[in-house]
Amino acid sequence: MAGTAEELQFLQGIDTVVYFRKLKDAANVAGKLLPYQTSAKFDPSKKVDTTATKDGMVPTSASVETDFEVEFINSTSSIADMFYDSLFDNEKLEVWLINRKRVKDGRYYAWYFHATVSEDENDNDADDNSTRDTSFSVEGVPQRGWTALPDDAKDQINYIFKGVEKDEGANNGGGTVNPKA
Repeated sequence: MAGTAEELQFLQGIDTVVYFRKLKDAANVAGKLLPYQTSAKFDPSKKVDTTATKDGMVPTSASVETDFEVEFINSTSSIADMFYDSLFDNEKLEVWLINRKRVKDGRYYAWYFHATVSEDENDNDADDNSTRDTSFSVEGVPQRGWTALPDDAKDQINYIFKGVEKDEGANNGGGTVNPKA
């Protein structure tokens, strides 16, 4: 694809992460990364019916419906508890489905929507990690855009190189990050 302004890249599932926040906390709390995500399924769709006429088929479209589901290893995270609050207390959540490989002007490509938990399956096999498979009822039509990520997002998503010295915040444990070493 020589001569194109942007280089075409394929996307991998590991680069899509999900952030959540209770809608009622929007003014006071930043969205939080769901820890130990294993998958996120985002499935917008709409039904199209057709009516046969003497001139041919005439389509009729329904509204967009979105299925959204996340799977993760269960933890003591406040988000894991937030899902139960949403299910049992009908707490509305804000959701950001972010692709950290699609970056433009320092912002990341994302879907944003409101949802409530409709099902939360917890699997607790004796020989495996406790896992959760949580399904959401999405309100309205999800919106696409570009979002900034919090400064600590890289640390949350994938740890960064640190030196062996005592880590006092800004000194990074005396380490220097060099991704091409």
